[in-house]
Amino acid sequence: MTASYARSATFTLTDARYIGAKVGADLRQLNSLYGKPAHADIDKYVEEIAMLLKDGYLDTVDFGFRDTGTNAWKLRLRYRATTGGHLVDTRPGSLPRSADITGLDFYSYLTYSPAFHLLAAADRDRVKVALPVRRTGADAPTANAGTTQTGRSYARNGTGVDRDVYQAQ
Repeated sequence: MTASYARSATFTLTDARYIGAKVGADLRQLNSLYGKPAHADIDKYVEEIAMLLKDGYLDTVDFGFRDTGTNAWKLRLRYRATTGGHLVDTRPGSLPRSADITGLDFYSYLTYSPAFHLLAAADRDRVKVALPVRRTGADAPTANAGTTQTGRSYARNGTGVDRDVYQAQ
């Protein structure tokens, strides 16, 4: 006798908000350690992530502190959207507590997925207008000599984000 088992999962906005909330927990810890980002902005970032994840339009989103003169990160949290495979849902937190960010501005940089870029221009514009964060085109900040910690991921129903934390030397 043989048996088979099939499972299908639908990734919903509720699932995406669950993942976004974990990113929000990281951003709240960043606020408690370094004073930024503002709590009102965190809520907007969380919803932006959820909306883009739900439709498969998020590639990466970075949050952290950069030197505006060199456009180089000093402390960066990067979240990369992932699907399928062996996704693990871990606890948020464990951010560096000793980064010297004196005089640096908080910054966020987002890249869209290939699926987003396949949309017609009018559809891309509709997606962007619906988002709670207004982004303008800019060069991606660089990450020079430093250390990167990986190992955290937040997932639900076959979709998630992998987190890495970069700290400049």
